Amino acid sequence: MAFTLCGRARRLVSATSVHKNGFLQRLQQTGSDRFQQLGEAKAIRLIPRRTNMVQELGIREELMQENKENRENRELETRYDFLGEMRQRFLRFKRQKYLPEIDKFQALAIAQSPKVMVIGCADSRVCPSYVLGFQPGEAFTIRNVANLVTPIQNGSTETNSALEFAVTTLQVENIIVMGHSNCGGIAALMSHENHQEHHSSLVERWVMNGKAAKLRTQADLSHLSFDEQCRNCEKESIKDSVMNLITYPWIRERVKRGEVKIHGCYYNLSDCSLEKWRLSSDKNNNGFYLSDREIWS
Repeated sequence: MAFTLCGRARRLVSATSVHKNGFLQRLQQTGSDRFQQLGEAKAIRLIPRRTNMVQELGIREELMQENKENRENRELETRYDFLGEMRQRFLRFKRQKYLPEIDKFQALAIAQSPKVMVIGCADSRVCPSYVLGFQPGEAFTIRNVANLVTPIQNGSTETNSALEFAVTTLQVENIIVMGHSNCGGIAALMSHENHQEHHSSLVERWVMNGKAAKLRTQADLSHLSFDEQCRNCEKESIKDSVMNLITYPWIRERVKRGEVKIHGCYYNLSDCSLEKWRLSSDKNNNGFYLSDREIWS
């Protein structure tokens, strides 16, 4: 139906232009079959009816355009409302926190000296500063999908470059690898077929750095459900990341000298509990292991 109307509209525009510009007689003289058959009187009677069709089509197009603009305006209003909320939050922060502690924030404007480095997950539900109560200037933080730390042999990443700066320049005294339950990155890792070599996305490519934790989980806990295996793999990947930190010489030496302590934390979103481990060194065989498991609840 739409195609038929468009065809009629095109014929009408042509006929209207002919009528208005005085070319009807010229077209008749050149042998136009249509006008020879209809005659000038019949053609003129058709023009107003076809003109009404064009006007109706024009009105419909205008209404459609108006509806589209209204939708876009509503979307803009929603975005602007969010920006307005952000503005209010910022001003509230300035009024309630910044100004009452202006000396502290002025000092932080010059330099930072955090004692803690946190490697957390990019998940929006798990903000280390919010969950662990860090104040500005207390924790140097880097976040990535599934809070993974790769060994030094894997090359440079944003995470280990931040680590290097935190340890060698800022001289932090504690490094925390903080994971959490219901991690989408670990779920993606566990869902990936082991025999599949091609990784179709950047996320798949990244989370495969936790493949060792996945394989251990599948080997030891194959009788458990997928969700239960994910919970286990979330913890195992934290432990692997903690051990990978020791592959960096400038961390390993500081841990041996007692200048840096390394911790693993697992935050359970469901019951707001925190499971914690500490990296210990075995002076007899120059090795490292996880110990002192605690649960804060």
